[in-house]
Amino acid sequence: MKIIVCVKQVPDTETRIRIGPDGRSIAEGDVNWIVSPFDEFAIEEALRLKEAQGGEVMLVGMGPDRVASALRSGLALGAEAALHLKDPLFEEADTLGTARVLAAAIKGLAPFDLVLTGHQGAGGDHGQVPGLLAELLDLPQVTVAVKISVAGSIATVEREVEGARETWETSLPAVISAQKGLNEPRYASLKGIMAAKKKPIEVKDAAALGLDAKILAPKARLVALELPPPRAAVRMIDGDPETQVKELLRLLHEEAKVI
Repeated sequence: MKIIVCVKQVPDTETRIRIGPDGRSIAEGDVNWIVSPFDEFAIEEALRLKEAQGGEVMLVGMGPDRVASALRSGLALGAEAALHLKDPLFEEADTLGTARVLAAAIKGLAPFDLVLTGHQGAGGDHGQVPGLLAELLDLPQVTVAVKISVAGSIATVEREVEGARETWETSLPAVISAQKGLNEPRYASLKGIMAAKKKPIEVKDAAALGLDAKILAPKARLVALELPPPRAAVRMIDGDPETQVKELLRLLHEEAKVI
């Protein structure tokens, strides 16, 4: 199988976020960047399918120079090669523009059997790119996958729905987005980290993909970012359990007004 995994680099979930001077972006100075956790599930699933059925895993990432480190992380886990999509035109891309860049790159990697993504990128949390990508590639899609099995040209996918799971079958090639619970991502070995330094990362810009400023012009524009308001301090209730329960009920009724 030839499996393509879309990789997004996002701020570490433990990073303290600060708004940049422009009010529309985060201050990147102290940010530790990582592979989006949902994309980690996609990478792991691709590696498991490759190990079970043979083939290769190709990573595709879009963004500035630092994205190369995210691709190296995936290569250290066992992916064979990576493609870095880098161009100033990509910096203001919205979700549709991102999907167009990824689709143009993936079409150039055909033939392939499967495209895996995280079901959303941690950070923006739009969850739109997998669906847009499938549409632009004219491929079937299954989202929020928590189990994937492949037999020949058919993939059977369990996906999460509210309070239950659905089981779908789709022909391949297809786009499948990974949800938490699909697997347990592995850690890179020292041997894998050393080998990743020698694996190729090809770089392509907008011109190489046949894209221009007009087609990548964003349909939506981020106007401003703001941090959520600080949380109120925790209020401790003293006394024995009976006194605490009475005071808690009073507070919920008179102050919080939820009962």
